[in-house]
Amino acid sequence: MNTLNASIRNTNTKGEINSLRSSGSVPAIIYGGTEKNQKISISTKLLKTFLEKENFLSNIITLSVDDKKINVLPRDVTFDPVKDEPIHMDFLRIVKGAKIILEIPVKFINDDKSPGLKRGGVLNIVRRKVELKCPTENIPTELIVDLENKDIGESFKISSINLPEGVTPTIQGRDFVVATLAAPTIIKEPEKPAEETAEGAEGAEAVEGAEGETKAAEGADKKEGDKKEGDKVEKKETDKGKKEEKKAPPEKK
Repeated sequence: MNTLNASIRNTNTKGEINSLRSSGSVPAIIYGGTEKNQKISISTKLLKTFLEKENFLSNIITLSVDDKKINVLPRDVTFDPVKDEPIHMDFLRIVKGAKIILEIPVKFINDDKSPGLKRGGVLNIVRRKVELKCPTENIPTELIVDLENKDIGESFKISSINLPEGVTPTIQGRDFVVATLAAPTIIKEPEKPAEETAEGAEGAEAVEGAEGETKAAEGADKKEGDKKEGDKVEKKETDKGKKEEKKAPPEKK
């Protein structure tokens, strides 16, 4: 269990609290149970180190307050909006026999041993955290989903996860899904055999050749048609000239 050193504080005014923060400490409070709320302070540097740890807000820690050990659960942390540093912390006192509601993270293991993932399947995570009602003396740090031998089409429900004794999900009445192993969204087409590719290329060349011949024939027909049309126009103009010569009046003497 992690241990965090703390000191009792006697700050009552806003100025005293600001002075405490300026000296490198974070004001905090311990509440819960039958005992009175207790004001404490923690080193800012030390608290930041704990906040960087995974699942800090769902793990029980021990506060060492003036040589007295108190088991607590971190419940809320307030950050400075500009500096992004902790400026206040709340701790819930752990009382035996009590139950608390926590969001516990889900961890997936043995993904390298899943035939479904090896074949390109996709793990769709529906819930990265599951809200559970836990006895204070038996709080899980994480929920494990084993992907070994899991294939495409598998779904992982809350009933398939081993929960510690006395721990129950807050969602009751249905076996809700935590994750699914789905088929890949993009299916890769198999490569065509070399023979088919060659035949396809030859067929394309043959089609291109036939199209070329057709276009050449069409061009020749067009030229012949233009030539005939030109001959008709020329002949028409010649006949017209002859008629005009015949109609011309004789010269006067």
